[in-house]
Amino acid sequence: MTFTLPDLPYAHDALQPFMSRETLEYHHDKHHQAYVTNGNNAIKGTEFEGKSLEEIVKGSYGKNPAVFNNAGQHYNHLHFWKWMKPNGGGKLPGALEKAVVDSFGSVDKIKEDFVAAGVGQFGSGWAWLEVKGGKLAISKTPNGESPLVHGGTPILGVDVWEHSYYIDYRNRRPDYLKAFLESLVNWDYVAELYDGAKA
Repeated sequence: MTFTLPDLPYAHDALQPFMSRETLEYHHDKHHQAYVTNGNNAIKGTEFEGKSLEEIVKGSYGKNPAVFNNAGQHYNHLHFWKWMKPNGGGKLPGALEKAVVDSFGSVDKIKEDFVAAGVGQFGSGWAWLEVKGGKLAISKTPNGESPLVHGGTPILGVDVWEHSYYIDYRNRRPDYLKAFLESLVNWDYVAELYDGAKA
């Protein structure tokens, strides 16, 4: 398959004041575009031509860094744009909230653990809510890795590479993560992925 950059599901200024137009212009239009361009170039002439994105991510992990780094980040970002929406945050849909409470005790606890994972990821990477072994879990990964290459299914992820937040939050990563959870997360999309992961 050929990677293509999707349009954002909202306007560049739709997530303000929690994520600025400038951040989205750089992050989506420049950084994600670079993963698409470099990924397409890296895949040419390899065994990964013609495979699905998930197959490419899993198959190149630990074997072909040039392919994996770009394919992994393309995969992560395809979801990242959908994990946010204008006027996001708020209450979790019923089945997802029940699963969260069953696994973590409360919604506040999962948010606390998610922020801690994002703050605790040294350098570039991601924090995740995933389904692994039929259960919800919080994890973190370096660079472009995701639960996909560690036996899990990501249902929510936040990018903690500096280009994701530095324009708006400078070095205040915890503030960015809290704003992401309280004001940006599209819980309906998370619930949709959760339903698919446990099916």
